[in-house]
Amino acid sequence: MALRVDDSLRRSTQVLLTGDLELAHEVVRGDDEIDAMLVSLTERCYDLLGLQSPVASDLRLVVSVLRVLGDLERTGDLCLRIVKLAPDHHLLTANAETFVILEEMAVEARRLFGVAARAWSTKDLRLARTLEGRDDAMDAHYARLMKAILRTQGAQAVRIAVASVTAGRSLERIADHSVMIGERLRYMLTGDLDSLSKEVGP
Repeated sequence: MALRVDDSLRRSTQVLLTGDLELAHEVVRGDDEIDAMLVSLTERCYDLLGLQSPVASDLRLVVSVLRVLGDLERTGDLCLRIVKLAPDHHLLTANAETFVILEEMAVEARRLFGVAARAWSTKDLRLARTLEGRDDAMDAHYARLMKAILRTQGAQAVRIAVASVTAGRSLERIADHSVMIGERLRYMLTGDLDSLSKEVGP
């Protein structure tokens, strides 16, 4: 499922940069597959909880998988939010300053999710720990984006602002979910509850 979401993120960031409508439709169609995976894997986790009553590390494994499934599903939804901007791509490119920031955010979101997916799939605690605090850089990008948006002028300023905020906020949240995947892996492997002190907002 992480691989499928990673592919969706790759495509959605490409849509963000190019406005490719056909690629946007592919992301929308692919989201059904992600949702089906979520249902199937969630049911398997609940079956394990109900039939085997796991304890200690096994229970942490099941609980962590359930939470990561949620992070993956929400990341997929954020990809959908991005590609739905494709028909209004001209609004994203109208302000060169904000578009450059969005490009930087897209690169960072893909990088962070890639690290999270690799860490989770290989159960690499060291790699997961490299994600700690990495969403701070994305927060800084988003703050820059907001300042640039406030400088936008012209008849389309409001529409440009709405499109840019939607894209930027989605990318920022993807980074947050990526960091949380690393934190959930840390909890699963070590039992350290402090790693779960931060959750991603709606």
